[in-house]
Amino acid sequence: MRIATWNVNSVKARLPNVQGWLETASPDVALLQEIKCETASFPAKDFEALGYEVHAVGQKSYNGVALLSKHPVTDLLTRLPGEPEDEQARYVEGTVQGVRVASLYLPNGNPVGTEKYPYKLRWMDRLKAHAKGLLESGQPVVLGGDYNVIPGPEDVYDPKGWTEDALFRQETRLKFREILHLGYTEAFRALHPDMAHAYSFWDYQAGAWPRDMGLRIDHFLLSPQAADRLTVCAIDRGPRGQEKASDHTPVIVELDV
Repeated sequence: MRIATWNVNSVKARLPNVQGWLETASPDVALLQEIKCETASFPAKDFEALGYEVHAVGQKSYNGVALLSKHPVTDLLTRLPGEPEDEQARYVEGTVQGVRVASLYLPNGNPVGTEKYPYKLRWMDRLKAHAKGLLESGQPVVLGGDYNVIPGPEDVYDPKGWTEDALFRQETRLKFREILHLGYTEAFRALHPDMAHAYSFWDYQAGAWPRDMGLRIDHFLLSPQAADRLTVCAIDRGPRGQEKASDHTPVIVELDV
């Protein structure tokens, strides 16, 4: 099973890019984030034409996630449990061929001195609680998406300069590790522990892309049952170099199912 995650930074603005990549890469499951449109206006027919079943959870202008699958999706969950008043569209989860798969868009958290950072930390606590429950199910679990977390100094072009950013603050990284310590495997570093300049995001400003000033913030977390089947985890830098590119690029895992 080939699963991709990609923060597309507005699915309508990048539709030809996304369609073209899906046709070429042909993942069985595609997890999209920051679709930036309401659920009803998601261009489902364009993806159905490529053979995908479409499950989008959107809101006007901001956030939004989608789960596209070439196989039937069952037991759909369209919000992260734990905070009923949270209306932000950041989570969708379903079962595909016996694998529980989620597309998540974890809050950015900046500026740190505002309510945005405590919201990020609460969201991470909710994700931890939900991820623990998923482990207890015993099925293979794949939690993919834009985590807005830089796990370590090797995952950012300038660690010192990012020390106090919400993506790299110690509290953020500790909460990310708490989820891992439940029993999850971070797929990319499991297969590429020492790879440098393995980034998935480059800002539009300051020539970040041509200068390779990137961050690795798009991740796959795998339960033991999924990690045992992991054969590939790769970052495809190609889409970031295209015209009208998203500031993120796809990350792909392959599981031997």
